[in-house]
Amino acid sequence: MAAEARTGGRGKDANTGVLVSSRRRSIRSAVFGLALLAFAVLASIVLACCVGSFPATPGQALGALLQAAGFAYGAPVDPSLAVVIVDIRLARVVLAGITGAALAIAGAAFQGVLRNPLADAFTLGVSGGAAFGASLAILSGLAGAAALSGDDRALPACALAGALAALGLVLGLSRAGGGPLSSLRRETLVLAGIVVSTFLSALISLLKSLDEESVSSIVFWIMGSFQGRGFEHAQLAWPYMLLGALLVFWRAGELDVLSLGETQARMLGLDAGRSRLWLLFGASLLSGAAVAVSGVIGFVGLVVPHLVRLVLGAGHRRLLPASALLGALLLIWSDVLARSVLPGGAELPVGVVTALVGGPFFCLLLARRGLASGKNGGGRA
Repeated sequence: MAAEARTGGRGKDANTGVLVSSRRRSIRSAVFGLALLAFAVLASIVLACCVGSFPATPGQALGALLQAAGFAYGAPVDPSLAVVIVDIRLARVVLAGITGAALAIAGAAFQGVLRNPLADAFTLGVSGGAAFGASLAILSGLAGAAALSGDDRALPACALAGALAALGLVLGLSRAGGGPLSSLRRETLVLAGIVVSTFLSALISLLKSLDEESVSSIVFWIMGSFQGRGFEHAQLAWPYMLLGALLVFWRAGELDVLSLGETQARMLGLDAGRSRLWLLFGASLLSGAAVAVSGVIGFVGLVVPHLVRLVLGAGHRRLLPASALLGALLLIWSDVLARSVLPGGAELPVGVVTALVGGPFFCLLLARRGLASGKNGGGRA
């Protein structure tokens, strides 16, 4: 008996050691992955500033950026090239990076809250609300009048207001039967989001039919682009993005609990409705601010969290920062393709590029999961 006890104790110690070692390896791999992504984002900022009608070498781009920051690096860069790199390209690259990060974080949060792998900013009508607000500003002439006076922030402000109004409408419909906001259920939210998104799409079509001269401007904005955007747009968006990201990261652990289901969350003592409300507000701020400055860009919030889960797992404390970095990386290079693939300085809408890249990838991901499910099912049979 004593020998069995000693043997059992050694077995438990061995199992505990294996678990601790496995956890340490998992943490090291996550840290290494995040560091690698962060380095790739920093390198991409420099390399993306090299591409354009006036090409620059990586050394020239790095020198211009460091000299603008007050550091001496190599020979002085030609002043005209430095202006192009710092004042034009860097602003666009930074805006693309923070927009991609915001969309990816919001997508991961929406998927976790709603327990729906296809959820993103479109699901609750947030993107539709931003598009409607921007379309209304274009049709009314408010955006054009503000642009003529030198203020390019009117259109993003209207889009952001539309996104937040759409979220308020979804929440209002979700509690039409009464009860506090903290008692919201994910099924009701999804249904209300579909209704609001469909209604807003119809309103946008109505606006386009009322004024044919504004159709091209509305369509180009809805397709998403960073053309003509600058640091003033980043200054408008980043406070809302920061607040939304803080809310989502603050409740990252609750996202893991919510993904287990309503009953399990309640058994673990989590107020699921209240957590869901805070997370939805944070994700909507991220989505609304991103759409406000870039237009509607699809597939970033949908594809990026899935890709990160394949490598780092479903834990949101790792998933959220990795999604932010990978989303920034994806949108920076999507914008580089959008402004360099056509000759003569013409640009593609960046939303078209993300759709062309993300659509086939997502189909491949679904096919792989289907094959894996089929193999597992065959094995069980």
